[in-house]
Amino acid sequence: MQWQFSNDAPIYTQLIQHIKIGIVTGVFPPGERLPSVRDLATEAGVNPNTMQRALAELERDGLVFSQRTAGRFVTEDHTMIQTAKRGLAQRHIKTFLEAMLQLGFQREEILALLEQELGEEGRGRVGA
Repeated sequence: MQWQFSNDAPIYTQLIQHIKIGIVTGVFPPGERLPSVRDLATEAGVNPNTMQRALAELERDGLVFSQRTAGRFVTEDHTMIQTAKRGLAQRHIKTFLEAMLQLGFQREEILALLEQELGEEGRGRVGA
């Protein structure tokens, strides 16, 4: 998993987002044991206490759970994972729309641009 951080949000909230993305994309499959706090912190290059805080938040959200001596595991609740995926998508859409509105685009123009990009996706253009 590629760990990249920005200066616009606390590290622990960015860790939460990275791990959520890992869960919804299958990097951390349902029911799988997560690496230890120390291993994840080392991989991400953060303090273990910061990683612990992020994982505790994910536990409160129900995306991961602890088994006393076995570690933390990804939930097997596929509905919860889909809900998290939708939440991440909505956050990205909101950010995109705010940026487009700041650029002065109107609703119809935004939709036209999206339609154009989605049409070009079939030709391998999106993300290029």
